[in-house]
Amino acid sequence: MKYYLEVLKKYAVFSGRAGRAEFWWFFLINSLIIVGLIVLQITLSSVVGRSAVANLAISMLSVVYWLAILIPSLAVTVRRLHDSNLSGWWLLISFVPFGGIVLLVFYILASTPGANRFGPNPNASAGGTM
Repeated sequence: MKYYLEVLKKYAVFSGRAGRAEFWWFFLINSLIIVGLIVLQITLSSVVGRSAVANLAISMLSVVYWLAILIPSLAVTVRRLHDSNLSGWWLLISFVPFGGIVLLVFYILASTPGANRFGPNPNASAGGTM
């Protein structure tokens, strides 16, 4: 939860670096929240008897959450690419077929040891190269 809140504190910070732990914990918690919203929507639609108001309310909640988390998600993704000494523009490869696989490999790569052109290693205080 610490990393999720840290990403939200850096709401639109596209500069600097984000280690693997920060990126993947944010991704995990964000995914759990989205799954929770989906389960809530399915549950409400079956319990309330497909009430249009209930479905609209949970759909609006999902859209508001998605819009609120869009910029921090992009920012932590760009910072994660920076951590591997890659430009944030590599995010555009996701529009190419199989570009998502390339991005996944970039997300998994270890941090550049020491400082790189995007700043100091975020894991330097921990002494590792997460």
